[in-house]
Amino acid sequence: MTIQLHDTMAGAARELVPVEPGHVRIYSCGPTVYGPAHVGNFRSFLFADLLVRYLRYKGVRVTWVMNLTDVDDKIIKAAKAEGVGIGEISNRYVAGFMADMATLSVTKPDVMPRATDHIPQMVDLIGKLLEGGHAYKTDDGSIFFRIASWPEYGRLARLDVEGMRVGERVEADEYGKDDVRDFALWKGPKPGEPSWDTAIGPGRPGWHIECSAMSMAYLGETFDIHTGGVDLIFPHHQDEIAQSEAATGKTFVNYWLHCAHLQMGGQKMAKSTGNIARVGETLEKGVSARALRLALISAHYRAPFSFGDDSIQAASAALDRLDALMAALAAYRADCPDDGSLPNLFDATRAAFEAALDDDLNISPALAAVFDLIRELNRRIDARAISTSDAGHAISFIRDLDRVLAISPAEEQALDPELQKLLDDRAAARAGKEWAESDRLRTVLGDRGILVEDTRDGQRWRRAE
Repeated sequence: MTIQLHDTMAGAARELVPVEPGHVRIYSCGPTVYGPAHVGNFRSFLFADLLVRYLRYKGVRVTWVMNLTDVDDKIIKAAKAEGVGIGEISNRYVAGFMADMATLSVTKPDVMPRATDHIPQMVDLIGKLLEGGHAYKTDDGSIFFRIASWPEYGRLARLDVEGMRVGERVEADEYGKDDVRDFALWKGPKPGEPSWDTAIGPGRPGWHIECSAMSMAYLGETFDIHTGGVDLIFPHHQDEIAQSEAATGKTFVNYWLHCAHLQMGGQKMAKSTGNIARVGETLEKGVSARALRLALISAHYRAPFSFGDDSIQAASAALDRLDALMAALAAYRADCPDDGSLPNLFDATRAAFEAALDDDLNISPALAAVFDLIRELNRRIDARAISTSDAGHAISFIRDLDRVLAISPAEEQALDPELQKLLDDRAAARAGKEWAESDRLRTVLGDRGILVEDTRDGQRWRRAE
């Protein structure tokens, strides 16, 4: 395997060498389900999806785990506001999240553990930290990780621990603790909040311990890749490392991959500022799911990306080119010898595509290789330089690369009989040189979502997005 990935811990690209040869274990921080995810969140999930898809395309076995945080201060607040349990809130937004994942063709992770189903694993991990002197209990029953006990704390985020101050993400909250820098592993019970009776006392887990416990439950104490947004480097991922390695004495994760923020209107897309666009709302404006997916994967995952009309229009235009080619190839008929140079063209395209993605998922040149192929195939179609068989091979080749991208149009299914009759009637009208009727039927079909184009191979059609 020659894939290079930029490891945040190392600050450089490193060759991917799995713990188990031929098997890559990946954990992605999933959503906290107190509200709908926005497209900025989905940039991070789509980058992880691209990674998983590419590894599987290369023949690598992948186990992908993405958690669902279903107990959290924000979920509790939302449940109180509605007068319902946290389960009702989380179930509602998990359902919405899964629907958005499917809409954007995100591969379903192999495991999607919920925090509330893994309290025993969290309690066991906290117990080890207490035994090792890395954690302590306060009078209210809360348990904190003792940062002073872990000299390597701060290495991922390159922090000066001695100078670390309380800020937005390092809470000096109402739970008493020895050092303001220490973070909560377990929160003592409070009236009106969910609580579990456990061997370490009643209460509920802190956010950071959830991911450590769930990732190790399914991927082992040391696994290959952990993904997330750059906003999670500190404190969340830094805290995961500290508590996991203090408990096990082993390296927690070998490669840390972080996705840059999505920007809209020159600012980071974030729920806290209201500067967000949701998947459903974006589609309601007439944007296709495929265009949204392509827009969100079209820039390198570590580069800031501005989301807006320009990026959506560029993605839509690119998909129009792809769709037109696929329709042209499907309709193409030529009784001539196969083009002997076509296999070399496919090989060169695949080599460029893979070389780009091997280089830290460098998506821009990978997409360029695909669209260069589209341009060349259009040229050969116009020149009638390929055979009917060649056209079929080209469709298969593009769909093979699309196992990574997931942007090609769906394979055509049989049309509704009424629509098929309209197409047949239009073909008959053209054969009879009834141009006005032919144009009328083209308009009728367009209104029904079927776009028709006339070519030397007869009329061809494709579904409008």
